[in-house]
Amino acid sequence: MNFVERQDRVLLGGLAVAMIVLFARPIRYLLDLARDVERNSGLALVPVLIILTGVFLFHQQSKRLEAKARAAAAEAAALQAGTRATEMERLVNFGQALGRSLDLDTIRDVVGQHLPKLAGTDDAWILLRSGSQWQALVGTARESRRDLERTRQDIVDHALVTDGAWASDAIAGDGHLCIPMTAGGHPVGVFGIPNIAGPFTVERKRVLTMAGALLAISLRNAQLFHDVRENSLRDGLTGCFNRTHALDVIDTELRRARRAQTPVSLIMFDIDRFKDINDRHGHLCGDAVLAAVGVRMREVLRGSDLKCRYGGEEFLVLLPETPLEGAKRVADTLRRELADMPVNWKGEAVVVTASFGVSVALPSEIDSKALIGRADAALYRAKDQGRNCVRLSMETAVA
Repeated sequence: MNFVERQDRVLLGGLAVAMIVLFARPIRYLLDLARDVERNSGLALVPVLIILTGVFLFHQQSKRLEAKARAAAAEAAALQAGTRATEMERLVNFGQALGRSLDLDTIRDVVGQHLPKLAGTDDAWILLRSGSQWQALVGTARESRRDLERTRQDIVDHALVTDGAWASDAIAGDGHLCIPMTAGGHPVGVFGIPNIAGPFTVERKRVLTMAGALLAISLRNAQLFHDVRENSLRDGLTGCFNRTHALDVIDTELRRARRAQTPVSLIMFDIDRFKDINDRHGHLCGDAVLAAVGVRMREVLRGSDLKCRYGGEEFLVLLPETPLEGAKRVADTLRRELADMPVNWKGEAVVVTASFGVSVALPSEIDSKALIGRADAALYRAKDQGRNCVRLSMETAVA
């Protein structure tokens, strides 16, 4: 029986021939005896024995095939269970890594590390929704092909947006499986996997959809964290950074400038006769003037320049990698822009002017208070000398 189970047909055939040769005479005797019984009793004994032998062999073969099928099914189930466990482990690791990510750059790194394993391909991609535009999180910058990015945007638009409605389930379209990502009912983006990474079973779609949901929540949380942080660091009226944050940035910039041996300058300015504006037109008009100053600062100054509302009607501008003369030119430009910006209040043009003090960090200086103090002293000289002008720090002029 063991030989049969091993399916060694050559050995089995050889044994059968050997048995026939070995027991040829007894077999012949039994067959003769069976014929005598058939003649005397009228029973078909030999055919019955042949039929029973065939049935027995067929039954044994069926049992072997059934055992094979059960073993194959058990192996497939074990393989499927192992695959499911691996996918769930990857999903859990992905979620834990995203849970520690509070900014877009960190999320991008996490996605770049975990997404290929989850998607089963390096060609998976993610596009984020920003108004009516799409922004690539991963999957397009690596190829550096604008045509491919546009193609993916077309895939997303065709697959997910129908009659202005945002899809809620995974959609197959144009050779990709597109999984919409939403958080709190807000569209966040699309997770795309090319069909070559298939097949997409129901179980696999469920895992990929869960991965998209985790990513959507993480992206939404990062945006909320960014908004809260920005709101806590900025003055709500002017859009400039607040005093506490500005002091931290100035300290950091001074240390950086000291290491790199680069100049850094500071402008402090004060709106002239701001109290008179409040007294004459009311505090709402004063707020409108402060807001207009904030807008004009963003228009005139560089994005890298730190713009701060230092207190009341006083403002600071930190100019990295800018020497004293360059800072003076910036202050003059800003002074002229403010003077040419009358604020319309209830049909009346409110003229806005400001006085400016400018200082530059001394070699090896890391004390923001000293730098601000010199700019403040120069500002008061500007106010004493007629306002609406720019004055340099005396210590800086000597240096």
